[in-house]
Amino acid sequence: MMINSGYTVLQRYLQLLIPMAARGLLQTKNSLLFNMNYFWLTRFSAEILFRPVSFRHFCLKLESAAAESYQENGSLINKLACMGVDVKMVRRRQPGVLKKMITNEEDLEQFLQSKGATNEIIASIISRYPRAITRSYESLEKRWELWRSILMTDLEIVNILARSPESFFRSCNNINMEKNITFFSSLGLTSKDLCNILTRAPRAFSNRVELNIQMADLLHEICLSLGGKNPNDFVKHVISKNVLILLRSSKQVKANVEFLQSSFHLSNEELLSLLHGCGADILDLSNEYIKKNLTIAKEKLLSLGCTEREVDRLFIRYPRVLFLSSKKFSDKIDCLLQANIHMKQIAETSWVLDVSISTITDRIKELQKASYDFNTYGIGVLAFSKKRFEAKLEKLHSAR
Repeated sequence: MMINSGYTVLQRYLQLLIPMAARGLLQTKNSLLFNMNYFWLTRFSAEILFRPVSFRHFCLKLESAAAESYQENGSLINKLACMGVDVKMVRRRQPGVLKKMITNEEDLEQFLQSKGATNEIIASIISRYPRAITRSYESLEKRWELWRSILMTDLEIVNILARSPESFFRSCNNINMEKNITFFSSLGLTSKDLCNILTRAPRAFSNRVELNIQMADLLHEICLSLGGKNPNDFVKHVISKNVLILLRSSKQVKANVEFLQSSFHLSNEELLSLLHGCGADILDLSNEYIKKNLTIAKEKLLSLGCTEREVDRLFIRYPRVLFLSSKKFSDKIDCLLQANIHMKQIAETSWVLDVSISTITDRIKELQKASYDFNTYGIGVLAFSKKRFEAKLEKLHSAR
Protein backbone atom coordinates (compact mmCIF):
# COMPACT_ATOMS: atom_id res chain seq x y z
CA MET A 1 0.00 0.00 0.00
CA MET A 2 2.80 2.44 0.91
CA ILE A 3 4.69 1.67 -2.35
CA ASN A 4 1.57 2.20 -4.43
CA SER A 5 0.76 5.39 -2.61
CA GLY A 6 4.31 6.71 -3.15
CA TYR A 7 4.17 5.75 -6.81
CA THR A 8 0.89 7.66 -7.25
CA VAL A 9 2.34 10.80 -5.70
CA LEU A 10 5.38 10.62 -7.97
CA GLN A 11 3.15 10.22 -11.00
CA ARG A 12 1.17 13.33 -10.12
CA TYR A 13 4.37 15.28 -9.53
CA LEU A 14 5.75 14.30 -12.97
CA GLN A 15 2.44 15.32 -14.55
CA LEU A 16 2.89 18.76 -13.09
CA LEU A 17 6.49 19.03 -14.28
CA ILE A 18 5.81 18.23 -17.97
CA PRO A 19 3.70 21.36 -18.74
CA MET A 20 6.10 23.46 -16.68
CA ALA A 21 9.05 22.26 -18.77
CA ALA A 22 7.38 23.64 -21.82
CA ARG A 23 7.38 27.11 -20.21
CA GLY A 24 11.00 26.90 -18.98
CA LEU A 25 12.35 23.77 -17.35
CA LEU A 26 15.67 25.35 -16.37
CA GLN A 27 14.07 28.15 -14.36
CA THR A 28 11.89 25.66 -12.43
CA LYS A 29 14.87 23.42 -11.68
CA ASN A 30 16.83 26.32 -10.22
CA SER A 31 13.85 27.37 -8.14
CA LEU A 32 13.45 23.82 -6.79
CA LEU A 33 17.09 23.61 -5.88
CA PHE A 34 16.90 26.96 -4.11
CA ASN A 35 13.85 25.93 -2.12
CA MET A 36 15.46 22.64 -1.07
CA ASN A 37 18.68 24.42 -0.02
CA TYR A 38 16.67 26.95 1.93
CA PHE A 39 14.82 24.10 3.71
CA TRP A 40 18.01 22.37 4.83
CA LEU A 41 19.73 25.65 5.75
CA THR A 42 16.75 26.73 7.86
CA ARG A 43 16.61 23.36 9.58
CA PHE A 44 20.35 23.40 10.28
CA SER A 45 20.22 27.01 11.67
CA ALA A 46 17.25 26.17 13.87
CA GLU A 47 19.05 23.20 15.35
CA ILE A 48 22.03 25.39 16.28
CA LEU A 49 19.91 28.26 17.54
CA PHE A 50 17.71 26.17 19.80
CA ARG A 51 20.35 23.74 21.04
CA PRO A 52 19.81 24.33 24.80
CA VAL A 53 23.16 23.36 26.32
CA SER A 54 25.38 25.45 24.03
CA PHE A 55 23.22 28.57 24.35
CA ARG A 56 23.15 28.41 28.10
CA HIS A 57 26.91 27.96 28.23
CA PHE A 58 27.40 31.09 26.08
CA CYS A 59 25.20 33.17 28.42
CA LEU A 60 27.14 32.02 31.46
CA LYS A 61 30.39 33.13 29.81
CA LEU A 62 28.97 36.61 29.08
CA GLU A 63 27.64 37.01 32.62
CA SER A 64 30.97 35.91 34.05
CA ALA A 65 32.89 38.41 31.87
CA ALA A 66 30.49 41.23 32.84
CA ALA A 67 30.89 40.44 36.54
CA GLU A 68 34.68 40.47 36.25
CA SER A 69 34.69 43.82 34.40
CA TYR A 70 32.65 45.46 37.20
CA GLN A 71 34.50 43.93 40.13
CA GLU A 72 36.10 46.46 42.48
CA ASN A 73 39.52 46.09 44.06
CA GLY A 74 38.62 45.33 47.68
CA SER A 75 42.17 45.86 48.91
CA LEU A 76 42.29 49.33 47.34
CA ILE A 77 38.94 50.27 48.87
CA ASN A 78 40.16 49.27 52.33
CA LYS A 79 43.35 51.32 51.91
CA LEU A 80 41.43 54.40 50.79
CA ALA A 81 38.96 54.05 53.66
CA CYS A 82 41.87 53.86 56.14
CA MET A 83 43.23 57.08 54.61
CA GLY A 84 39.91 58.82 55.31
CA VAL A 85 38.84 58.95 51.66
CA ASP A 86 35.10 59.19 50.97
CA VAL A 87 34.71 55.97 48.93
CA LYS A 88 31.07 56.75 48.10
CA MET A 89 32.15 60.02 46.53
CA VAL A 90 34.86 58.19 44.56
CA ARG A 91 32.19 55.81 43.18
CA ARG A 92 30.09 58.76 42.07
CA ARG A 93 32.91 60.70 40.47
CA GLN A 94 35.34 58.22 38.91
CA PRO A 95 34.19 54.65 39.70
CA GLY A 96 36.66 53.08 37.25
CA VAL A 97 39.54 53.93 39.60
CA LEU A 98 38.24 51.42 42.17
CA LYS A 99 38.57 48.56 39.64
CA LYS A 100 42.26 49.15 38.97
CA MET A 101 44.70 46.54 40.22
CA ILE A 102 47.73 48.85 40.27
CA THR A 103 47.51 52.32 41.85
CA ASN A 104 49.88 54.73 43.60
CA GLU A 105 47.87 55.99 46.59
CA GLU A 106 50.77 55.38 49.00
CA ASP A 107 53.24 57.27 46.81
CA LEU A 108 50.73 60.10 46.44
CA GLU A 109 50.19 60.30 50.19
CA GLN A 110 53.93 60.31 50.89
CA PHE A 111 54.56 62.92 48.19
CA LEU A 112 51.86 65.34 49.36
CA GLN A 113 52.87 64.93 53.02
CA SER A 114 56.42 65.90 52.08
CA LYS A 115 54.99 69.14 50.61
CA GLY A 116 53.08 70.03 53.76
CA ALA A 117 49.61 68.64 53.02
CA THR A 118 47.67 67.29 55.99
CA ASN A 119 45.99 63.87 55.96
CA GLU A 120 42.59 65.61 55.77
CA ILE A 121 43.62 67.56 52.66
CA ILE A 122 45.03 64.42 51.02
CA ALA A 123 41.82 62.48 51.70
CA SER A 124 39.75 65.37 50.32
CA ILE A 125 41.89 65.56 47.16
CA ILE A 126 41.48 61.84 46.42
CA SER A 127 37.75 61.90 47.24
CA ARG A 128 37.10 64.73 44.79
CA TYR A 129 39.56 63.67 42.09
CA PRO A 130 40.21 59.90 42.46
CA ARG A 131 42.41 59.62 39.36
CA ALA A 132 45.09 61.38 41.39
CA ILE A 133 46.12 57.94 42.73
CA THR A 134 47.07 56.80 39.21
CA ARG A 135 49.87 59.38 38.84
CA SER A 136 53.44 58.17 39.24
CA TYR A 137 55.83 59.68 41.78
CA GLU A 138 58.13 60.87 38.96
CA SER A 139 55.26 62.60 37.17
CA LEU A 140 54.19 64.33 40.39
CA GLU A 141 57.74 65.56 41.02
CA LYS A 142 58.05 67.02 37.53
CA ARG A 143 54.66 68.73 37.67
CA TRP A 144 55.38 70.17 41.11
CA GLU A 145 58.66 71.53 39.80
CA LEU A 146 56.80 73.30 36.97
CA TRP A 147 54.27 74.83 39.37
CA ARG A 148 57.08 75.96 41.67
CA SER A 149 58.64 77.81 38.73
CA ILE A 150 55.57 80.07 38.96
CA LEU A 151 54.54 80.03 42.62
CA MET A 152 56.80 80.96 45.51
CA THR A 153 56.10 78.22 48.07
CA ASP A 154 54.87 74.63 48.34
CA LEU A 155 52.08 75.83 50.63
CA GLU A 156 50.61 77.95 47.84
CA ILE A 157 50.37 74.86 45.64
CA VAL A 158 48.86 72.80 48.46
CA ASN A 159 46.19 75.48 48.94
CA ILE A 160 45.29 75.38 45.25
CA LEU A 161 45.11 71.58 45.29
CA ALA A 162 42.88 71.68 48.36
CA ARG A 163 40.54 74.02 46.49
CA SER A 164 40.82 72.52 43.00
CA PRO A 165 42.59 69.12 42.82
CA GLU A 166 41.57 68.69 39.17
CA SER A 167 43.80 71.59 38.16
CA PHE A 168 46.93 69.66 39.16
CA PHE A 169 45.96 66.04 38.48
CA ARG A 170 43.70 66.40 35.45
CA SER A 171 46.61 66.06 33.07
CA CYS A 172 49.96 64.36 33.41
CA ASN A 173 51.24 65.95 30.21
CA ASN A 174 54.08 67.98 31.68
CA ILE A 175 55.51 68.80 28.26
CA ASN A 176 52.26 70.56 27.35
CA MET A 177 52.41 72.60 30.55
CA GLU A 178 55.98 73.66 29.78
CA LYS A 179 54.81 74.81 26.36
CA ASN A 180 52.00 76.86 27.94
CA ILE A 181 54.40 78.53 30.37
CA THR A 182 56.68 79.44 27.47
CA PHE A 183 53.74 80.74 25.41
CA PHE A 184 52.27 82.89 28.20
CA SER A 185 55.70 84.37 28.87
CA SER A 186 56.07 85.19 25.17
CA LEU A 187 52.92 87.33 25.42
CA GLY A 188 54.70 89.55 27.93
CA LEU A 189 52.79 88.23 30.93
CA THR A 190 54.78 88.70 34.12
CA SER A 191 55.46 86.17 36.87
CA LYS A 192 52.66 87.84 38.82
CA ASP A 193 50.29 87.29 35.87
CA LEU A 194 51.30 83.62 35.59
CA CYS A 195 50.77 83.22 39.32
CA ASN A 196 47.31 84.77 38.93
CA ILE A 197 46.45 82.32 36.14
CA LEU A 198 47.65 79.36 38.18
CA THR A 199 45.72 80.55 41.23
CA ARG A 200 42.43 81.53 39.55
CA ALA A 201 42.37 79.50 36.32
CA PRO A 202 44.87 76.64 36.75
CA ARG A 203 43.15 74.54 34.05
CA ALA A 204 44.53 77.01 31.50
CA PHE A 205 47.91 75.30 31.92
CA SER A 206 46.30 71.94 31.15
CA ASN A 207 44.74 73.26 27.95
CA ARG A 208 46.37 72.18 24.74
CA VAL A 209 48.73 75.05 23.95
CA GLU A 210 46.93 75.43 20.60
CA LEU A 211 43.75 76.49 22.44
CA ASN A 212 45.55 79.27 24.33
CA ILE A 213 47.19 80.40 21.10
CA GLN A 214 43.76 80.48 19.48
CA MET A 215 42.41 82.78 22.22
CA ALA A 216 45.41 85.10 21.95
CA ASP A 217 44.98 85.22 18.16
CA LEU A 218 41.30 86.14 18.56
CA LEU A 219 42.11 89.04 20.91
CA HIS A 220 44.83 90.18 18.50
CA GLU A 221 42.30 90.13 15.66
CA ILE A 222 39.65 92.00 17.70
CA CYS A 223 42.10 94.78 18.49
CA LEU A 224 43.09 95.25 14.85
CA SER A 225 39.47 95.14 13.64
CA LEU A 226 38.60 97.97 16.07
CA GLY A 227 41.48 100.12 14.85
CA GLY A 228 43.89 99.36 17.69
CA LYS A 229 47.54 100.21 17.09
CA ASN A 230 49.14 97.88 19.62
CA PRO A 231 47.44 94.46 19.48
CA ASN A 232 50.20 92.72 21.48
CA ASP A 233 49.67 95.07 24.41
CA PHE A 234 45.90 94.58 24.08
CA VAL A 235 46.21 90.79 24.29
CA LYS A 236 48.47 91.02 27.34
CA HIS A 237 46.18 93.52 29.07
CA VAL A 238 42.93 91.61 28.51
CA ILE A 239 44.34 88.26 29.66
CA SER A 240 45.98 89.76 32.76
CA LYS A 241 42.73 91.60 33.50
CA ASN A 242 40.54 88.50 33.14
CA VAL A 243 42.43 85.20 33.14
CA LEU A 244 39.16 83.26 33.10
CA ILE A 245 38.71 83.89 29.37
CA LEU A 246 41.42 81.26 28.86
CA LEU A 247 38.83 78.71 30.02
CA ARG A 248 36.22 79.90 27.53
CA SER A 249 35.76 79.22 23.82
CA SER A 250 36.79 81.77 21.22
CA LYS A 251 33.22 81.71 19.93
CA GLN A 252 31.83 82.78 23.31
CA VAL A 253 34.31 85.64 23.80
CA LYS A 254 33.71 86.92 20.27
CA ALA A 255 29.92 86.82 20.81
CA ASN A 256 30.29 88.88 24.01
CA VAL A 257 32.39 91.53 22.26
CA GLU A 258 29.81 91.84 19.48
CA PHE A 259 26.98 91.99 22.03
CA LEU A 260 28.60 94.85 23.96
CA GLN A 261 29.03 96.91 20.80
CA SER A 262 25.50 96.36 19.50
CA SER A 263 23.73 96.72 22.88
CA PHE A 264 25.36 100.01 23.87
CA HIS A 265 25.74 101.44 20.34
CA LEU A 266 29.48 101.91 20.74
CA SER A 267 31.88 103.09 18.06
CA ASN A 268 34.97 100.97 17.42
CA GLU A 269 37.06 103.43 19.43
CA GLU A 270 34.63 103.38 22.37
CA LEU A 271 34.46 99.59 22.37
CA LEU A 272 38.25 99.28 22.28
CA SER A 273 38.52 101.65 25.22
CA LEU A 274 35.89 99.68 27.14
CA LEU A 275 37.64 96.34 26.52
CA HIS A 276 40.98 97.85 27.50
CA GLY A 277 39.33 98.88 30.77
CA CYS A 278 36.73 97.17 32.92
CA GLY A 279 34.89 95.69 29.93
CA ALA A 280 37.42 92.85 29.89
CA ASP A 281 36.02 91.68 33.23
CA ILE A 282 32.83 90.27 31.71
CA LEU A 283 34.21 88.60 28.56
CA ASP A 284 34.19 85.18 30.23
CA LEU A 285 30.48 85.28 31.13
CA SER A 286 27.88 83.22 29.30
CA ASN A 287 26.43 85.25 26.44
CA GLU A 288 22.90 84.17 27.38
CA TYR A 289 23.49 85.20 31.01
CA ILE A 290 24.62 88.69 29.98
CA LYS A 291 21.65 89.15 27.65
CA LYS A 292 19.16 88.04 30.28
CA ASN A 293 20.61 90.26 33.04
CA LEU A 294 20.86 93.30 30.78
CA THR A 295 17.29 92.94 29.50
CA ILE A 296 15.77 92.70 32.99
CA ALA A 297 18.00 95.45 34.41
CA LYS A 298 17.05 97.79 31.56
CA GLU A 299 13.35 97.19 32.20
CA LYS A 300 13.85 98.02 35.88
CA LEU A 301 15.77 101.24 35.20
CA LEU A 302 13.44 102.48 32.45
CA SER A 303 10.46 101.90 34.76
CA LEU A 304 12.16 104.22 37.27
CA GLY A 305 12.33 107.03 34.72
CA CYS A 306 15.86 106.56 33.34
CA THR A 307 16.48 107.31 29.68
CA GLU A 308 18.06 104.80 27.30
CA ARG A 309 21.23 106.88 27.30
CA GLU A 310 21.42 106.94 31.12
CA VAL A 311 20.96 103.17 31.24
CA ASP A 312 23.75 102.65 28.71
CA ARG A 313 26.07 104.94 30.65
CA LEU A 314 25.43 103.00 33.87
CA PHE A 315 26.63 99.75 32.31
CA ILE A 316 29.46 101.31 30.31
CA ARG A 317 30.85 102.94 33.45
CA TYR A 318 30.87 99.63 35.28
CA PRO A 319 30.08 96.54 33.14
CA ARG A 320 30.65 94.23 36.13
CA VAL A 321 27.09 95.09 37.15
CA LEU A 322 26.10 92.48 34.56
CA PHE A 323 27.44 89.82 36.92
CA LEU A 324 24.47 90.50 39.20
CA SER A 325 21.37 88.34 38.95
CA SER A 326 18.19 90.25 38.16
CA LYS A 327 16.95 89.88 41.77
CA LYS A 328 20.15 91.17 43.38
CA PHE A 329 20.27 94.08 40.96
CA SER A 330 16.65 95.02 41.71
CA ASP A 331 17.08 94.66 45.49
CA LYS A 332 20.16 96.89 45.55
CA ILE A 333 18.47 99.59 43.48
CA ASP A 334 15.43 99.54 45.80
CA CYS A 335 17.66 99.69 48.89
CA LEU A 336 19.44 102.81 47.59
CA LEU A 337 16.21 104.52 46.54
CA GLN A 338 14.68 103.90 49.98
CA ALA A 339 17.59 105.90 51.45
CA ASN A 340 16.47 108.87 49.29
CA ILE A 341 19.39 108.44 46.90
CA HIS A 342 18.51 109.62 43.39
CA MET A 343 18.60 107.31 40.42
CA LYS A 344 20.91 109.74 38.62
CA GLN A 345 23.49 109.32 41.38
CA ILE A 346 23.26 105.55 41.12
CA ALA A 347 23.76 105.70 37.34
CA GLU A 348 26.85 107.89 37.74
CA THR A 349 28.33 105.75 40.54
CA SER A 350 27.27 102.31 39.32
CA TRP A 351 30.25 100.48 40.91
CA VAL A 352 28.39 100.86 44.23
CA LEU A 353 26.10 98.08 42.99
CA ASP A 354 29.04 95.67 43.27
CA VAL A 355 28.88 95.93 47.08
CA SER A 356 26.78 93.33 48.91
CA ILE A 357 23.28 94.44 49.90
CA SER A 358 23.96 93.77 53.60
CA THR A 359 27.02 96.06 53.48
CA ILE A 360 25.05 98.77 51.66
CA THR A 361 22.25 98.57 54.23
CA ASP A 362 24.60 98.71 57.23
CA ARG A 363 26.63 101.59 55.83
CA ILE A 364 23.58 103.65 54.96
CA LYS A 365 22.40 103.33 58.60
CA GLU A 366 25.83 104.30 59.97
CA LEU A 367 26.11 107.30 57.62
CA GLN A 368 22.59 108.49 58.43
CA LYS A 369 23.45 108.40 62.15
CA ALA A 370 26.44 110.63 61.35
CA SER A 371 24.13 113.02 59.42
CA TYR A 372 25.86 112.28 56.12
CA ASP A 373 24.18 113.99 53.15
CA PHE A 374 24.24 111.72 50.07
CA ASN A 375 22.94 114.48 47.79
CA THR A 376 25.81 116.77 48.76
CA TYR A 377 28.71 114.35 49.15
CA GLY A 378 27.72 111.52 46.82
CA ILE A 379 27.37 107.77 47.35
CA GLY A 380 30.91 106.65 46.49
CA VAL A 381 31.58 106.21 50.21
CA LEU A 382 29.38 103.09 50.15
CA ALA A 383 31.99 101.32 48.03
CA PHE A 384 35.00 102.19 50.25
CA SER A 385 37.16 99.43 51.69
CA LYS A 386 36.32 98.48 55.27
CA LYS A 387 39.36 100.29 56.67
CA ARG A 388 38.74 103.42 54.62
CA PHE A 389 35.02 103.48 55.47
CA GLU A 390 35.71 103.21 59.22
CA ALA A 391 38.19 106.08 58.98
CA LYS A 392 35.59 108.18 57.13
CA LEU A 393 32.95 107.37 59.73
CA GLU A 394 35.28 108.31 62.57
CA LYS A 395 36.04 111.61 60.88
CA LEU A 396 32.34 112.37 60.46
CA HIS A 397 31.60 111.68 64.14
CA SER A 398 34.52 113.79 65.33
CA ALA A 399 33.37 116.72 63.16
CA ARG A 400 29.95 116.82 64.83
